Amino acid sequence: MIEVKGISKKFKNETAIDYKDMTFEDGKSYILLGASGCGKSTLLNMIAGILSPEKGEIIIDNVDITKISQKEKDLLRIKSIGYIFQDFKLITEMTVIDNINILRLEGVDTSRADEVLKSLDILDKKNKKVKNLSGGERQRVAIARAIVKSPDIILADEPTGNLNFAIGEAVIKQLTEIAKGKTLIAVTHDDRLCKYFDYVIDMNEMTGGKYDA
Repeated sequence: MIEVKGISKKFKNETAIDYKDMTFEDGKSYILLGASGCGKSTLLNMIAGILSPEKGEIIIDNVDITKISQKEKDLLRIKSIGYIFQDFKLITEMTVIDNINILRLEGVDTSRADEVLKSLDILDKKNKKVKNLSGGERQRVAIARAIVKSPDIILADEPTGNLNFAIGEAVIKQLTEIAKGKTLIAVTHDDRLCKYFDYVIDMNEMTGGKYDA
């Protein structure tokens, strides 16, 4: 379970975002909707331990991650969180399988790589360089890299933002199917995808302060 309590994030330009309390239950999927700048991606980054709030608590499985060191946050993320970044963060000159196996440098077991790639219908792309893949295929590689370690939590920041709707919808269908039994939190601006998730959270209603960040 993830609990967000009384958190606020301030940025260098002095703008701030205050968040209402939220709870994300184990094994459920959530989609965060809202206008650009309302704090959706910032919330994901705080849950992942990449950013820290100025105040409040973020409790993951009874551990308040705002009270632990950055090293401990990083270890928690490596062990328990799969993060699908908006810009994929793939190394385009490397092959699909090498983009996954690079996680071994962090001690991640990637032995499920073939199984995961097959579930995403891209096993036949395993030895192709990422630069030669389509946008939809690259997104699936990013998903594969995030879930190969069987994380308890999957965070997805605009997982369809660079795709047309038909391809994006297919990706979301696969992602929500693969994430069953895990906690999935996805950020998007496309409310047409809501039907694939257990819960919809309107972040325009869950945040306050200036939305310039």
